[in-house]
Amino acid sequence: MPLTSIAPGAYCIPLGIVNAFLIDAGELTLIDTGTPGGAERILAAVRQLGRQPADIRHILLTHLHADHTGSLKTLKETTGAATYMHPTDAALTRRGEVMRPAKPGPGLLRWLLFRLSGLRVVPARVEAAIIERELQDGQVLPFAGDMQVIHTPGHTLGHVAFLWPRAGGVLFAGDIASNMGRLGPGILYEDYAEGLRSLARVSNLSFNTACFSHGPAIVGNARERFRQKWGRPGDPAL
Repeated sequence: MPLTSIAPGAYCIPLGIVNAFLIDAGELTLIDTGTPGGAERILAAVRQLGRQPADIRHILLTHLHADHTGSLKTLKETTGAATYMHPTDAALTRRGEVMRPAKPGPGLLRWLLFRLSGLRVVPARVEAAIIERELQDGQVLPFAGDMQVIHTPGHTLGHVAFLWPRAGGVLFAGDIASNMGRLGPGILYEDYAEGLRSLARVSNLSFNTACFSHGPAIVGNARERFRQKWGRPGDPAL
C-alpha cells in the first residue's frame, strides 16, 4: 500500500529509500518529494485518500538533498502547489544543486550509506525547481494545521523540521535523526556539532510521535526517546 496513517490527518508515503509525508488539514500539504521518478507514487497515495493531484496545495521541503527534492519539479508542474523551503537551501534547489560538502554520521551503517550515496544511489543533481516561499524559524503555517517551522541546521545548513500540534504533537524530523533499526543520528552532516545542538533543541519540544525520512515513525513517547539521547548539547549520540 502506498499510504499509511500515522495520526488522524497525517500519513506516510514510503518511497523506497526515503519517506514523504502528507497532511490533510482540509487542503493537502506534502512534506518532501522523494528521488526523481517518485511523483507517481505520491499521486497514487493522494488518490488512495479519494483526492486528486490538484488537491495538493502546498509542498514543504525539509532540505536540499536529492532524495527530498528529486520529484519537486514534476509535482510542482502537476499540482500547481506553492513550494516552501528555508532560504539557505532554497538557493541551491533553484539551480538543481543537491549537495554541499558533508561527512557521514557516526557508526558503520551511516558510513556505508554515505558511501552508497556517493555511488549515485542518490542523484548528484536534480531538475531545477521553483521555490516561491522561504521558511523562517518559528513560522506557523495555518494551511497545514498550524504546523510550526523549526530551523534545525547540521544535516544541512538550511534543514528544517516541522512540528504539527495535533494528535499529541507530531514531529516531522526530516534527516536530523534516523530510525533505521534504532533511533540515532542522521546519515550525514555538513556540521555534526551543529546537528547535535539542533537535536538538543528539538528534544525540548512537545511531541508524542516522531516521523523520519529514513526509518519508521516512533508512535508514542517519542519526545522522551529524544531526550534520553540528545537532551543536552554535547551528549553522545549512540
